[in-house]
Amino acid sequence: MKFKIDHSSALPLHAQVETLLRKLIELPEYKNGGLLPKEVDLAKQLGISRNTLRQATNKLEYEGLLVRKKGVGTRVAEKTVTTQLDHWHSFTNEMSAQGLSFKNYRLVVEWVDADSKIATFFNIPEATSVLKLSRLRGDDEAPFVYFESYFHPRIGLTGNEDFSKPLYDLLENDFHVVASLSREKLKARLATAITAKRLQIGAGDPVLVRERFVYDPGDRPLEYNIGFYKADKFTYKIDIRR
Repeated sequence: MKFKIDHSSALPLHAQVETLLRKLIELPEYKNGGLLPKEVDLAKQLGISRNTLRQATNKLEYEGLLVRKKGVGTRVAEKTVTTQLDHWHSFTNEMSAQGLSFKNYRLVVEWVDADSKIATFFNIPEATSVLKLSRLRGDDEAPFVYFESYFHPRIGLTGNEDFSKPLYDLLENDFHVVASLSREKLKARLATAITAKRLQIGAGDPVLVRERFVYDPGDRPLEYNIGFYKADKFTYKIDIRR
């Protein structure tokens, strides 16, 4: 791809460079970890200063599209699942919003006895039968997340629903149940042998564990969800405004 900057344009140079870089990082040779040309070489090619180039690369680095490492250079970040603190969706909608495709490697629906943690959250007797949905999901290369969801019996799920649909759309459209609040916990953990086998990683490799406690508009518990993500495939983004 031949790069060219229009020095006579009213559009600032750094904005033009940003546009070019966004196109560059989508090229096959740079996608998912490719090293960009050296900063000095790229600046010469475009006829701009290194400071102007850095303005553009800094912005893309902030957005998580580029990764800069001293002594190595600037490379394109591998695509990850990114979620933001100020809004949340089902996994399907998170993927769609980011233009990422995924597939279900395994989907299992079963009735199980609520353990003490689930029973306490749902405020039901321990060993009450609850619906459990297990899903192993990923891209065309390999799975990268394993989910377990447990649903309050009050919802009325039977286990025969089409869980390939976006989960919260299904609950709202078919059961008139609206998920309005998600309290989440994130922690790092070393993969157990079972998790490693599911995600096709080594036992002891790092994983991110994400717990969701989901409520309806009346603050009644709806779903307990726990997800185990490959650490290099998940980014949690938090915007703090003063």
